[in-house]
Amino acid sequence: MHAQALADLHGLCFTSPRPWRVDEFESLLASKGVFLISHQNGFAMGRISGPEAEILTIAVHPDARQTGCGYRLIGEFLCKAATMGAKEIFLEVAEHNPAAIALYKKSGFIQIAKREAYFKPPDGPAQAALIFKYLI
Repeated sequence: MHAQALADLHGLCFTSPRPWRVDEFESLLASKGVFLISHQNGFAMGRISGPEAEILTIAVHPDARQTGCGYRLIGEFLCKAATMGAKEIFLEVAEHNPAAIALYKKSGFIQIAKREAYFKPPDGPAQAALIFKYLI
C-alpha cells in the first residue's frame, strides 16, 4: 500500500482524534525502523528500535471488520517484529475503543498503564490512552 491508500483507509476508520494525512504516512514510511504489514482490507504500521517495537496504527476497512483481518494483521506484525529482533511490543489505544481493546487482548497483549487526556480530538474532551504490552 502506498501513502495515499493508507491515508484513505485511515480516514474511513478514524474520526477521533483524527485520521492521519498522506504526508504523515510518507514521512513515517521513510523513517528508519518503520515497517508495514498490509492486506487488501487493512494494514498495521509500526516501528522497531532495538528490542522494542511499537504498533503505531492499525486500520481495517469497516466492511471487513469482524472477519479476522485485524487479528491476522496483528499476528503478522508480531512475527515480523520478532524476526527484526523485538522482544516486546507496545501500543496505545483510546480507552473508549472496546473493539480494538478486545482485539489486542485476544492477541495476547496486556494493559500496563493508562495516560489520562492523551488523545486530543479536534472537538470534544481529551481521551485517555491505555498502554498495552506484548512479550515475545
